[in-house]
Amino acid sequence: MRRQDAAATAGETPYYRQGRRYERKMNYPSSLKYTKDDEWLKVEGDTGVVGITDYAQNALGDIVFVELPKVGAEITAGKPFGTVESVKAVSELFAPANGTVTAINDELANAPEKVNQDPYGAWMIKIKLKDKGEAGKLMSSADYEKYAAERG
Repeated sequence: MRRQDAAATAGETPYYRQGRRYERKMNYPSSLKYTKDDEWLKVEGDTGVVGITDYAQNALGDIVFVELPKVGAEITAGKPFGTVESVKAVSELFAPANGTVTAINDELANAPEKVNQDPYGAWMIKIKLKDKGEAGKLMSSADYEKYAAERG
């Protein structure tokens, strides 16, 4: 996800939602792999589950719309596969790996706010991975946490 807005937060720093100030620690599960575009990938056999990170949803603010590809669509690592619209910006979603879309999270059409509430539970798409080894090229939880902290 590449944001088209300004500031984002990481670590134990303040953020604002609907005019209120909050502080909390970002969450980056170690069972996932991460991209520099703020997507996560969970490998389950030959299936990849894809969503956006806690950092991304926090930076975007309240998510109001999610546009996802159709089942059967081919996605290419590093290329856009959909968009997320928030009260702050519209951001493209970038594929963490090559594959074919096997499922989309239909719940997000009527309840996009689920991404803010649980960014790792509110997955966006599932893909049949062309090469499971691609996940090894992505960042670990520790590497992503460091990357997010460097961006502030």
